[in-house]
This record gives sequence, C-alpha cells and structure tokens, in this order.
Amino acid sequence: MASNYITKVAIVGAGGNSGSFMAEALLKTGKHTVTALTREGSQSKLPPGVISKPIDYSNIETIVEALKGQEAFIITLPGQAPEGTELNLVKAAAKAGVKWILNDWCPDTLNEELVRDVPIFQPKVAIRKSISELGVSNYISISTGFWYEWSLAIPAAYGIDLLNRTATLFDEGDVKITTSTWPQVGRAVAAILSLPIKAQGSLASLENLKNQVVYIKSFTVSQKDMLESVYRVTGTNEADWTITKESSSERYAQGTKEMYGGSREGFAKMLYTRVFYPDGCGDIEHKGTINALLGLPVEDIDAATLVAIDRAKNYPWS
Repeated sequence: MASNYITKVAIVGAGGNSGSFMAEALLKTGKHTVTALTREGSQSKLPPGVISKPIDYSNIETIVEALKGQEAFIITLPGQAPEGTELNLVKAAAKAGVKWILNDWCPDTLNEELVRDVPIFQPKVAIRKSISELGVSNYISISTGFWYEWSLAIPAAYGIDLLNRTATLFDEGDVKITTSTWPQVGRAVAAILSLPIKAQGSLASLENLKNQVVYIKSFTVSQKDMLESVYRVTGTNEADWTITKESSSERYAQGTKEMYGGSREGFAKMLYTRVFYPDGCGDIEHKGTINALLGLPVEDIDAATLVAIDRAKNYPWS
C-alpha cells in the first residue's frame, strides 16, 4: 500500500540562501531524503546530508533523470535565471511523474494589478497554468512576501540604509506589508511536506492545499515599524537618522524608468515600492495565513533585524 506521506524531496537552489534553509528544515524532521539538483560544475555548498545530482539546464532529459522517483519538487530560482528555466523544470517534473511542486516565494501573485505592474511576477502565474495544463503535478504556491533579512539589508528595497543611517519613507511610511524570514519559510516548507497527503480526520493535508496559492508570514509591518526595530537593536533613535519622504507612485515610476535603462537599483526600487502602495497589495495577512495550521512560531523581529544588519555589513548591495 502506498504511503500517505512524502519522503523523497528534490530541490533546485539548495545552495542558495532560501533553499538551504528549506533543505535543512526538511532534514531536521528526520522524515525526508533531500536531493539537490545542481548545475554541472557548481561550487555551491550544500547543507550536510543533502544528496547532489548534477543536471544540465539546457538538456531537459538530465533533469528528468534526476527527478525520477521523487515525490515532491521545490523550485527556488534566482531572479536572474534565464527565461524558460522554470518552465523546463516543471516539464521535466511532469515527465518524471513528480506529484507535488512547491514554488513562488514572493508577494501575492493572485493580485492582478500587482502582477500587471511588476513584470517579474508574471511568469509565476504562467507557471501555475503550465503545471495545470501538463496534468501530472499538483502545485502549492507559497506567498511569503519578500525575504526580510535580504530586503532590509538593501537600501533601495525597504528604503532603509542600515550602515549610513538614512531612510526614505514611501509616502508616510505607515503602509504595512507582509514579509518573511528564511528560517520561517524553511519551517513552513518542512511542515507542509510533513502533512499527510490525504486527510486523516482533519483538514490538514496536502490534498487540501493542492493547486492553491497559500500565505505564510513572519511580520506584517510598515517601514516605520522596521525603523523602530532598527532603533532598538542599534541603540539609536530618530534624531540619529536622516529621514526623508517620497511619493510611492513617483518612486515606482522613476525606478521603472531606471530599470529599463539598465539600473539594478532602479529594478529594486520598482519591485519593492509597488508593494507599499496604499492599495494594500503588500499585506497578505488579511487573506488568511496558514501559520497556525503549520504550527509556525511567532518570531522576534529584532533578532531578524540583527541578521539584516550583519548582511548589510558583509554582503553590501553594489
């Protein structure tokens, strides 16, 4: 009789920041074998205990071979991945018979206006459609908001320059957005893939989440809330900082213009500022998170802010 639980999980991106937390959390459960699909010749360091299988992204058959026997496939790709990479991955998953795909890791891609205005989100919608049309795999698209530690460390993202003590508030800086830490997302992935496939006397099962966008969070906070956390952990106050304000719509428009001119900072301004619009698109908590269903902890924002400060010092955005 087939097991009602997933034990074999493959992941693309296990050597990256988010992917490594997912892989480690899965291994920590003691219930999963984790296989990383890695580019041939990759020097990325994988978490201990992860099995490595090299693939050639341009040769779909190598991906199919690596995915054979896997029950779930986690796709985490960097934003600069070549166009068509994720589509090839889901096609390979279908050909290999993988039943579950976890993807997304971003703000709400069910929000049509947000997706329209932020081109990088548009493939997320297309990929869900492709998975459904292929008819083999089920998807669980996990909306997390942006990564907190990564984003807060980038001055052009959340508007806060941690090293130079300057901040640009979008409008009044009081619009709340949902954001998640890497450890929280790792815990969420491990909890989801530890659920029974079919319900056993409760609604907590993979079947109840299949082919849906689901929402998790660490914090739903405004720029001002983030700054208050920064003040606490740095022992500073507002008087120690240079704070300015900028229209969110004007910042988004300027960022878009700079992006099409080849500016990396312009891309970040366009991408992040849009979720701070007063239309509330960045706040996914009101749609109902599955944090309680998964038993996710309430986190300490100050601890996460300290991680962001360390990242800003050691991995400057340049």
